[in-house]
Amino acid sequence: MMSHPNLLVGIETSDDAGVYKLSDDVALVQTLDFFTPIVNDPYHFGRIAAANALSDVYAMGGKPLTAMNIVCFPVTDMPKDILKQILRGGLDKIHESGAVLVGGHSVDDQELKYGLAVTGIVHPDRILTNRGARTGDKLILTKPIGTGIVATAVKGKLSSPSAVDTLIDVASALNDKSSRIMLEYETHACTDVTGFGLGGHLLEMATASRVEIVIHADKIPIIPEAREYASMGLIPAGSYATRRFCEDVVTIECRVERVLTDLIFDPQTSGGLIFAIAPHHAAECVKALEDAGVSSPAIIGEVTAPHPNGRLKAI
Repeated sequence: MMSHPNLLVGIETSDDAGVYKLSDDVALVQTLDFFTPIVNDPYHFGRIAAANALSDVYAMGGKPLTAMNIVCFPVTDMPKDILKQILRGGLDKIHESGAVLVGGHSVDDQELKYGLAVTGIVHPDRILTNRGARTGDKLILTKPIGTGIVATAVKGKLSSPSAVDTLIDVASALNDKSSRIMLEYETHACTDVTGFGLGGHLLEMATASRVEIVIHADKIPIIPEAREYASMGLIPAGSYATRRFCEDVVTIECRVERVLTDLIFDPQTSGGLIFAIAPHHAAECVKALEDAGVSSPAIIGEVTAPHPNGRLKAI
């Protein structure tokens, strides 16, 4: 595959966004993401989808500047007001991020989908990728996991109103505060937790950084209802696919509850950031995140040793 001297981050390490250098002080961060609804309320679906797309820029240490709507909508089968509410939710979240909506594209499609293409900026010397984790680093997660399992319960009409409210609150929250705060410390690597699940994205970090990562299952923040629904067997198909893909290079100790294993590989929508930070900054960073109103930041593991191919272990 051909490269370019100004392409600072491409597709090689499965990072969250591409980064292209414009000058010594400015690089573009570009990303695109869209998906089908995970909640029934169209306005909140729009907010969640927009927050999810914007998150890729935050994960790279960047600032969103512009966004473009991506819409697939069944024009003849669904009221136009639903589309208006989705777009209103997305626009509200774009404005909250400080970015500007500059257009978009729509197609007539029998399956409803919505998302954004987002462009941001970052200093070329301050880019965070998933390949910089160092031995001794602590791992901080900024949102609870379990949104995929709760969304599965929503689709099965088995979710409680409180679980839906929690899903909306978690998935629609921007990662802007978390990104800003992690940049104030010696942070070496970052990614956001989305469709590959916590386990899958940490494995990508371990592989790209050539290290072994150990996570403590009992330290991971979890949406309370997600544990209950997972115990009932409401596991997304994507969770099983990710586990199969990762099984040769991921070790789960036998003392880890099966339900926690399911949650570790639960595909997330608009999940939190997971970043590797110098150990002497970790506790202070968590306190700063809490003071800024980030919901449930936690130190969930550490980078234990170099590894030529990357490895993940849950204990």
